[in-house]
Amino acid sequence: MSTPWQPLTQAEQLTDIVQESHEQPVLIFKHSTSCSISAAAKSKLERQWPEANLDDVKIYYLDLLRFRPISAEIADKFGVRHESPQLLLIQDGECRYDASHMGIRLSDVKQVVK
Repeated sequence: MSTPWQPLTQAEQLTDIVQESHEQPVLIFKHSTSCSISAAAKSKLERQWPEANLDDVKIYYLDLLRFRPISAEIADKFGVRHESPQLLLIQDGECRYDASHMGIRLSDVKQVVK
């Protein structure tokens, strides 16, 4: 099974993500399409996803070059410094985990997810 990416293209979706995060954990992956490290992190996520056993976790994909203002809003809303690539875990309306660059590992997410 491939990664069930949900496109994050509108700032209003962040409100939905906060609401969803009270029902189930939500991941946001911020990806710079022009960055080779970001591409490597994305393909690592896609490789790890089938074994990660995170079927009840929704994962959003944000194209940073096309939707940069949304990234700034994410940083503001969840109090995390903007980085790229970056993976954030939102639970109960708060960012419970964030990692960037080659530090992004689904095994770490799995330890934090309740």
